[in-house]
Parts: sequence; C-alpha cells; structure tokens
Amino acid sequence: MENIKKKFGFGCMRLPMKNDEVDTTEFGRMVDVFLENGFNYFDTAHGYVNGMSETALRECLTSRYPRDSYILTNKLSTHFFEKEEQIRPLFESQLTACGVDYFDFYLMHAQSADIFAKFKRCRAYETALEFLAEGKIRHFGISFHDKASVLEEILTEYPQIEVVQIQFNYLDYDDPSVESRKCYEVCRKFHKPVIVMEPCKGGNLVNLPGDAGAVFDELQKESGREKSGYASYAIRFAAGFEGIMMVLSGMSNMEQMEDNISYMKDFRPLAEAELAAVHKVCEIIRSQNMIPCTACRYCTDGCPQKISIPDLFACLNAKKVFHNWNTDYYYNSVHTVKNGKASDCIRCGKCEQVCPQHLHIRELLEDVAAEFE
Repeated sequence: MENIKKKFGFGCMRLPMKNDEVDTTEFGRMVDVFLENGFNYFDTAHGYVNGMSETALRECLTSRYPRDSYILTNKLSTHFFEKEEQIRPLFESQLTACGVDYFDFYLMHAQSADIFAKFKRCRAYETALEFLAEGKIRHFGISFHDKASVLEEILTEYPQIEVVQIQFNYLDYDDPSVESRKCYEVCRKFHKPVIVMEPCKGGNLVNLPGDAGAVFDELQKESGREKSGYASYAIRFAAGFEGIMMVLSGMSNMEQMEDNISYMKDFRPLAEAELAAVHKVCEIIRSQNMIPCTACRYCTDGCPQKISIPDLFACLNAKKVFHNWNTDYYYNSVHTVKNGKASDCIRCGKCEQVCPQHLHIRELLEDVAAEFE
C-alpha cells in the first residue's frame, strides 16, 4: 500500500496514562520519535482507552503533522451502533475526533460469525464502501477474531476487502482456539495483505515465566549479541512472514517505543536458532496452563456487574505461574474495590460473545473466585 514506509505500526489501544487520562506530553514525545525514525502507521478505534485514543491522536499527531506524513487507521466497532442509520453519524464523529478529513484505512472491527451477521443486517459493509467511493476512506478492510472458515466466508462474500487484520503471534500460531496460521493462510489464498495485531499477545510474550525467558537469555549469551527485550522475538516472528503488511505494537511508554524501534528500524527475520528458541518457549508456556487473555477489555464494556475480567485473570495467572502472593492484595484491595468480584458474575455470557480468544470466561471466573474468595 502506498506511503507505508516500514512494516511496524503504533497501536493506540494502550497509551501512556496519567491520573486516568492519556499523558499527552509523553504520547506526543512518542509520536515524534516514531515519525523521526521513519515509521508512520497509527491504528485506533472509537472505544480505545475509554474513548480517549482518537482525541489523543488529534492532539498529539494530526494537529501537529501534515496529513500526508502519516497513515491513520480507524474501525467501525459493534458496540456503537444498532442500525444502519447510526453508522454514518458515528463515522463522521470519528473523523472529527481524530481531526482528519479521511482515514487511510477503515476496518470492520473484530469480525466473528455473530458480529458479521449484525454488520450484514445493518448494511455496514455497504455503508463503508460508500465512504470509500466518497473518498472519506482510502482503503477498506476488516479486523478478525474467529475461525478460518468464517474468514473465508467473509472474504468470499465481500471481495472488495483490501486488507485483513488478524491476531498473529508465535504462541497462537497453531492454537486451535485462535487458528492464527489457518487465518493467515486464508489471507494468502485470497491475496489480502495482512495487518498483525497482538504480536506479543497482550504483553504475555514480554513478561515471560522465568524458565521461558531463560531460553532467550541463553540464546543471546551464546550469540554474543547485546541483550534485547523478549518482545523482539515476538514482533520479528510475526513480521517475517510473506504478505505481512504491518505489525502493530501497543506501546505505553518511551522505553517500549525505543526497544521496538531498535530492531524494527532495520528489520531482519528470525534466524534458525532464534526460531528454535521460540518453539521451546512455546512448549514451556503451554505447560504452565495460563489463561490466554490479552487484556483487550472487550469483555468489560458490556458486563452488567462491572467485573474487571482481564485484571482478575492476570491475578490468577500471576499467582499460578509466578507464585506472586501479592496478587491477593491486588484482587481484594485494587481490582474489586470499585468493580465486581468474580463471584458476582451472573453468567449472562455477554463477555464470551465478544471475547477474541473464545475463552470460557464464566467457568474461568469460577476458578478465580475459588482461588481468591
């Protein structure tokens, strides 16, 4: 696609925060460093950072740089419309919030079998194609969270789709619940460029269990290279496949930004020894039986009990895998003070309907309650 300088993008779902607001001073600095190093792709959505991502981009990016100096992607999310006539006003409000006249890419967000059915019912794809014809978006695509067979159905029905954004990382590559590899292969079959989200699986591939991290530590020691963060293996793994147009990283501080830039400015795919280490790390992580939650927080938006599900899962993972007993304090004194406890779940199932990982959240919350309550 035109004007995309490098295959590493700034995912704006996790931004630097200060007192529950986006730290626009820090975010502005990160935008500057990102652009100065030759990167120019930014990804947002209407609900990211509790609705603050779009306006933060207006303040820190679009009001400060020429429109042709960056690529901006936004999405149509299912939470914000129920009928066709609501889509255009929502889209116009997104343009206003971001401070732009057009989006370079506009994606039908988090498509699954159920969400696709709603989008069809509301003629969302047809409306987005109208935006394309009007020049209000330059490229039309989807982001996707379901089985490969559903992706094939969507791409067959709407050949106008230009790009597909999928969850793709080394832990999910052959995971039967996510089907990263199979979804990637469907994209290749239909000749669609791929945008990668969750290359680090919501930070799970950065904050590795000790024995898994030791595999990469030993590899770096043997190679004699300067030590780099574990994120480098995950992001370079994703970026090394043919047809990958962009790999997104949700960066919430300058340290993460500088680490990512260090190995993506002059990108090189993983070497054979690095790939072998990745496979070993996968085996170790899978043996830990962790809850594979990426903390996307889609589940919390519609929870009637206001349960902070990802935080409670993180507590259970930390206690099981890292034997971190401070998690009892965080469970009782931080994450459930203003939000519901795991035992408050009424089993309505709204969370499971939107979970990109297809987790059995209601059952897992019972496990959390048994451990902490």
